[in-house]
Amino acid sequence: MLFWAEGSKMINITQITNSDAELLRLFAEFLRHYFDVPDEKFRLKCNLFADHLDRQRAIEQYWLDALELPDSCLTKSTVNVYSRASGRTRKGKLPFGTCRVTVCNVKIAQHLFGAIQEYGGFDRPEWLG
Repeated sequence: MLFWAEGSKMINITQITNSDAELLRLFAEFLRHYFDVPDEKFRLKCNLFADHLDRQRAIEQYWLDALELPDSCLTKSTVNVYSRASGRTRKGKLPFGTCRVTVCNVKIAQHLFGAIQEYGGFDRPEWLG
């Protein structure tokens, strides 16, 4: 259900983005337990804001630690700069930005899409490859 609510709807990857480390940890544990996904198959991408720049490496390490993953899983982070119009209203609201967890595996993605349809009692043909 986490994947249905928060996950990417691409048919060939399993991907979820959130600012809640416990939610992402739970999803990673689910993938490890039910699909035997080894750590080296996970990819993490951090989405940070300009005020995170001086702590970028510490924030990236926070996500790696929270998900119990090695440095090799980390991909290049995105740092969003504030526009002049924003007034920096987001400053401090997400102290660790957001993190995207990705596992490139068609079989897992299709299994999850099929399970959602089965549990929900509906058909969504565009989800199936």
